[in-house]
Formats: sequence, structure tokens, C-alpha cells
Amino acid sequence: MFVYAATIFLSAFLLFQVQPMIAKFVLPWFGGSAAVWSASLLFFQLLLLAGYLYAHCLIRYFKPKQQMTVHCTLLLISLITLPIIPKDYWKPVGGSDPLLGILLLLGATIGLPYTLLSSTSPLLQAWYLRTKANVIPYRLFALSNFGSMLALLSYPFLVEPNITLRLQARIWSVGFAAFAVACGLAAWKSRSGTDALQTAAHEDAPAPRFSTILLWISLAACASTLLLATTSHLTQNVAPIPLLWVAPLSIYLLTFILAFESDKIYQRWLFLPLGLVALGVFTYGMSEYENNSDVIKRLIPMLCGALFIACLVCHGELAKRRPHPRYLTLYFLMVSLGGAIGGLFVALLAPRIFPNYWEMPIAIAGLGVLIAIVLSYDDSGAPRPLAVRASLLIVALAFGVYLARLERRANQEYILAARNFYGVLRVRDDPPDGGAEGVRVLIHGTINHGTQLLGPGGGRIPTSYFGETSGISRAIRSKGEKGPIRIGILGLGAGVTATLARAGDTLHYYEINPLIFQLAQTKFDFWKDCPADKQLYFGDGRLTLEGMKDSENLDFLAMDAFTSDAVPMHLLTREAYATYARHMKPDGILAVNISNRYLDLEPIMAQAAQEMGWTGVIVYDEGNSESYYVSNTWVLLSKSPAVFAHPNFQDGSTSALQPRKGFRTWTDDYSNIIQILR
Repeated sequence: MFVYAATIFLSAFLLFQVQPMIAKFVLPWFGGSAAVWSASLLFFQLLLLAGYLYAHCLIRYFKPKQQMTVHCTLLLISLITLPIIPKDYWKPVGGSDPLLGILLLLGATIGLPYTLLSSTSPLLQAWYLRTKANVIPYRLFALSNFGSMLALLSYPFLVEPNITLRLQARIWSVGFAAFAVACGLAAWKSRSGTDALQTAAHEDAPAPRFSTILLWISLAACASTLLLATTSHLTQNVAPIPLLWVAPLSIYLLTFILAFESDKIYQRWLFLPLGLVALGVFTYGMSEYENNSDVIKRLIPMLCGALFIACLVCHGELAKRRPHPRYLTLYFLMVSLGGAIGGLFVALLAPRIFPNYWEMPIAIAGLGVLIAIVLSYDDSGAPRPLAVRASLLIVALAFGVYLARLERRANQEYILAARNFYGVLRVRDDPPDGGAEGVRVLIHGTINHGTQLLGPGGGRIPTSYFGETSGISRAIRSKGEKGPIRIGILGLGAGVTATLARAGDTLHYYEINPLIFQLAQTKFDFWKDCPADKQLYFGDGRLTLEGMKDSENLDFLAMDAFTSDAVPMHLLTREAYATYARHMKPDGILAVNISNRYLDLEPIMAQAAQEMGWTGVIVYDEGNSESYYVSNTWVLLSKSPAVFAHPNFQDGSTSALQPRKGFRTWTDDYSNIIQILR
């Protein structure tokens, strides 16, 4: 058994070690958006389905020696694709929907190796059953999930902080070559023997009913949808980082381990009532997330706890419905199909058919219906009385109606809600309050991305993070005293920064989200009222600047690219600063908005300034009593220390930027989010 167990464990470890690693490779190429991880998870689930389908067909339609020949041939071909480092020609151009580009890039880079790794668990369980008749191979599935969880947990705490990204890819490639050898040995050992999956036709093993197969798919799809929806909920508002990718996925896999390792762990009398509690926690977390300031310490653990209970219910019920080993590969194929359906729903369909994050309440309602269905049968599988089943279904449907009313109530204050790959944008009009003018606000996720006064001339009044005492306003005013200047800004938002540019100035925006520009033009006046010579470049700001042959020759460049409260980390690396420097004048100022509820970005900027030999200051701005100003913190950097001798930087709200001892410079190959959590 050792050969089979070791090969399955290694394949599972490699399968899930590569997920955060390859996603981190491609994250900077597609704007650093949290949706990149959702797209990557969709890819992984589709290839998991492809791997299980391959294993099912190989076992069902090929003889043992043919199975060995086919599989070993594909293993040899897959070695040609190593090392798994994405090629630069896959970098996108422009600001179009990147989902297809992400899927194609991942397919070209790790498609065949990942598919073969995905097929290993069901394939080797079937081979083991061939060599050891009358054994139950499902514990090998639990071992597979243990290897997967170990890979995920080790990544943010051991691998990411200590090993550069390219070295990670090379080490993984060596591990895959070792796996190919081990898998080839397992295939050789399985080339003969009694094929229990074929001879089982003589045993009393009736085929699973269609309703049972449908329930397999539904339980797997519900758990998968909750996984992706919860992950999106977290990464949209904190940061699209491996730590927040790994935590929900590890919980998801842990529930697989517990459900399939022993029938004694999942007890319906305990976990089905807890499932009802999880429904309440999900509902609370979904409705209170936007207004909660203690997300990391309280709300994230609550949502992760609810995800654990929900997934254990789904996977525990799946484990209780395991078929005879003759149908092992069909069973795992249907489970992976359910996972892929969940991924397709969250990553592909939801952003295109919903104006808001409705996949979370839909998944919660679906969990309620599934709990009602499984409660309709006792532990022996016998149906309960019709009145009981009807009552359970009515309660579940009533809960779904309640969730729909909550969503409707939460969004009725918005005059517009729109969504695309990069997230949900909402526009709200707040009426006059206590003599103050009414305002129009652009909300991205949970964060204010621009406020405009609704009175006359509102399109030329700076608000939000950009008031007169903010770091960006001070810097632009100091640079503009001698005449027109050239301004570049990564991130458009509602366009409030356009109020800082004057007639004669040149203003260039770099914006990846076409929906942002559409709303800035149609719902706000900042863009159209700006008298500067303005131009918008679509695409990721850093990639756009990298692709320009000629320098922008900027007097001032601001990095203000947020997705909700999450900052794209690829805009804060050594390579990013080098790109910014190429487009700036020798005495130009680089400004970075580091206002953030969850991450302390100051040490990243301080270390970068020290390494580049630049001078840096921090400007803290509490705003004023007006409700349309938001407290903010800006870091200003320049090659020329003399620029900070200006009176704009000499009051008590400005201080020198000080590096943190022992803090390692962030690069495209290295970053460590744990260091900067508040």
C-alpha cells in the first residue's frame, strides 16, 4: 500500500501547493484583483473535473496494461512543460475582461501536469482495489485531502515568506518529476491482477439512482459555491493574498478529511443543528460586513467557522452516500462536477448576470434547502412522514425569501449597482443633512471611492481623501506653483483627483476597470469639468507604464488603485517603483495612498525609499468637520529631498518616513502579507 499512499499524498501536496503559487504569478498581470483568485479556482476545479473524467474513462474503457501505457506516456509528455513559469507574452493588453486570458495562461503553463495530478487519487484508488480485492479505498481519499491541506497551510507561513516565487516554481517542478516516477511505479505494479471494478458486476452492487447522483452533485456544488463566495467576500475587502485564499480552502479540505476518514466524526444529530447556526452566522456576516470595523479579529473567524460547519454538513452527507467501490470513479467524477458547477457559477456567471454579490445569499439559501432535504430522511435512509418533509421544505423556502428581502433592503438606497470582473460598483445619493449639501457617493465593495457635492460646481470641489490638507493635494499644489505640470494617477475612482488639476496641466489616468470610467463619465462631473489636458489609458497601471517606450516625464505620480479596501500588491514592489521612476522628472513626487483599515503599508514604502535612495514623508490628514471628507494617510517620495522643504510639508501632520528594522524589501518574487497585518 505504501507506493499508492505515498504517490497519492505527493500528488495532493503538489496539486494544492501550485494553486497559490501560480495564482501569485499571474495576479500582477491582471490588476491584482481578488477576482483573479476566483478565476484561478475555476480553472483548478475544471481541471480537477477533467482529471476525474480521465480517470473514470481510463478505468472503464481500457485494460490494465493499456492503462499503464497511456498514463505513463502522458506523464512523460508532461515533463516537457516544466518548469511551470508563465511566459511574459501572456501579459494582457488593455482593460477588457481577463477571465479567458487567465484560463488560457494557466492552461498553457500547468494544464497537463495539473490534470494528471488531479486524476491520481481516484485512479490509484481504483488500481489499489485491483491489487487488493475486497478493500475499501476511501481512506486514501482522506489521505489525499490531508496532503492538500498540508500544502495549503505551509504556503503562507513557510514557503511564501522564505522562498522567492521563481525558486518555488523550480522546486515544485522537481517535485512533479519525482511524482511522475512514483506514479509510473504504481502503474507498473497495477498492470496485472483482478480488476475488482469490472468483476464487481457479479456482486450485489446496484447502480446509484439518478436522484442520488443529483444529490451528490448538489452537495458538492453548494460547498464549492460557499467556498468561493466566502473567499471573494474576504479578499475583496482585505487583500487578494495567499493567506486569505488558503484559509477558506484549507477549511474546505479539512471537512473532506474529517468526513471521509471515519464515519464516527460526522454525526447528524450534532452537525445538522449546527448547520442551522451556520446559516445565521453567514446571514449576519453578509449583512454586517460593510459596517464592521473589526473584520480581522471577529468577523473573519466567524465566517470561517460557518464555512467549516456548512462544508462538513455537505461533505458528511456526501460521505454517508458513498457507493459500492465499483462506482468509485463515477462517484468522484460527480463530486468534482459539483465543484466545477460552483466555480462556474461564482467566477463566470455571477459577475455577468448579477449586479451585486448575490452568489453568497443564493448559496446560503441552497444550503438551507439541502439541510431540509437530508433531514427529510432518517439515518437509515427511510423517508420521514410527508407532513414533516413538506414542513421542512416550506421553512427552507421561507428562509430564502427572507434572504432576498435582506438583499433588497440593503440595496434600495443605491441609485445604481453594476458589476464586472473587477467587482461591484454602487452609486448612492445622500440627501442634505443639517445644512450640508447632498452628496453622491461611489462605493466599491465596502469603501468610498469618491464623493461629489450635488450643488452647483460640485465637479470642481475636492472631497474624500483629496481635500486641501491631504498629502496628494499638498504635493500637487507645491509642484504647480511655477506653472503647468504633468500629473499621472493610477486609479480613477469617481474622478475626484481631477479637481486638483488646472487649465494648462496635463492629467493622465491609468485605469484597468472600464466600468469605473463609464460611471465617472455618466454619474459624476469631475472628469468632464476638469479643464486640464486629460487622457485615460485602459489597462493595469503598472503594465501600461511598463509598455510605454517614451517616458511620461511626470512632475507628480499618484498610486491610488484600490479594489474596495484591498491594494494591488504588485504596485508596491521594487520593480514597480523602478517603473514609476522611469516616468518621473528628477524632482518629481511619487504619492501613495496608504489609508487602510487592515494593512500597515508604511514599512513597505519606507523600505522602498531607503533602497532607492529617495526621501519620504508621511502626511496624516484627519480632514475636517465636513462629512464628505475622509481621514487619509499618504506617503510622498522623491529623489530630491529639497521638494519637502516647501512650507506645505512643514506642519505637525507631516513626519519623516522611517524604515522598520529587519523588514525585507518587497519584490515581484517576494512579499509577506503577515508582516503588515494590523
